[in-house]
Amino acid sequence: MPPKRRKYCRSLPPDVLSDLPDNVIDVILMCLPCKDAVRTSILSKKWRYHWCRLTKLTLDSSLWVTKKDLLNPTVKFTKIIYQLLSLHEGPITKFTLNIGFLENSPDIGNFISFLSRKDIQHLVLDLSWKMLYKLPSSLFTCSQLRHLTLRNCLMHPPSAFQGFDMLTSLELCNVKISSVLLESLISRCRVLTRLILNIPEILSIIEINAPMLRSFNFRGDISFICLKNVPLLVKVSLAGDDMRAENLDFAKVFESCSALEHLRLDFFNAMFYDDYDEAPTRRPFVLNSVKRFYLPHIMLIDSYKLSFALFLIRSLPCLEYLEIQVYNEDDSGTEESLELKHLSNVTFNHLREVKIELFTGRTSEMQLIKLLLANSPVLVRMLIDRRFLDDEPLDTRLQVFAEISKFSHASPKAENMALLDGCFN
Repeated sequence: MPPKRRKYCRSLPPDVLSDLPDNVIDVILMCLPCKDAVRTSILSKKWRYHWCRLTKLTLDSSLWVTKKDLLNPTVKFTKIIYQLLSLHEGPITKFTLNIGFLENSPDIGNFISFLSRKDIQHLVLDLSWKMLYKLPSSLFTCSQLRHLTLRNCLMHPPSAFQGFDMLTSLELCNVKISSVLLESLISRCRVLTRLILNIPEILSIIEINAPMLRSFNFRGDISFICLKNVPLLVKVSLAGDDMRAENLDFAKVFESCSALEHLRLDFFNAMFYDDYDEAPTRRPFVLNSVKRFYLPHIMLIDSYKLSFALFLIRSLPCLEYLEIQVYNEDDSGTEESLELKHLSNVTFNHLREVKIELFTGRTSEMQLIKLLLANSPVLVRMLIDRRFLDDEPLDTRLQVFAEISKFSHASPKAENMALLDGCFN
């Protein structure tokens, strides 16, 4: 008789998911999209309501868009908001709402009021761009806010509003607000360190009074901006739209920027009106603290935008890093730049590194490289972006490289720099 086979009893593995500590479950849920976090409620009784205690939430179209949409998106959004209001427990420290695709923004007044009682600290509202939504007054009762981002809305703080005492970061994009109210809002956020404004409808000068501000990014009419009280401001990016050249007073824009080190200036979308017979050459002011200057979208041939940009270059005596993105539309490639000649008598005593983007080998670009090499006694590197140049025939590229190698260098450290670290990098 064959021996009896032993019976092996395979026991069920322990319920690993249910045995996880609460703090581990919280970390897992925070790493998941909101829709997937809600789905974890079917895993076990312990997981069923854990998502209701999430402190960070993002609501966007991924929550309600399906292949077979039978309900209006606004109706679906309203149902989800109602469920969240009725089920969520505990604080919500970070909340992002992205409904920019909707035809119009549903009423979120009750929800904002709900968040104001949940100790909200980081709030992002990206509302419908087709119809600006007037923000409810309950927003201005969120006393714990540290970060606030608003897009596509109307903003009118109540007269009793005294500011967000803890707000360190403010971003307003396509937000309709009067210049007076915007100026008041900024000045009442006393610990604000980061400010981003993309507001096309500014009609009067705004004085930025933010003594703790360290970073400022602005798109609009620069002539309406006055950095009045920003002693700690280190980094500034300005993109100019629809401005008249005669209204652009850089001395007023940078009135109190004694700590400014990084400056980015983009005139690409600005409407300059050529009312001058000659390019200006006088230095309007001096910024001794600026070390890095980025200048995108600059045409090097007879450009009034270039003239104003060179105004700034001449006003940055301690500049160490210069980055220029050349823009070659309407450039035949054979003319030298009249504006660049105004830099021929300027010495860049502190300039250590230059980067030239979108280089194609045109005459004006070569003129710029030659000038910078000749007038920069401590220059270490010149990085030349050759993506467009690589589309040219090999003979053309070799000719450009050979010509650059013949340019004189004021800096002994830059002897082989243009070819090794630039063209061949």
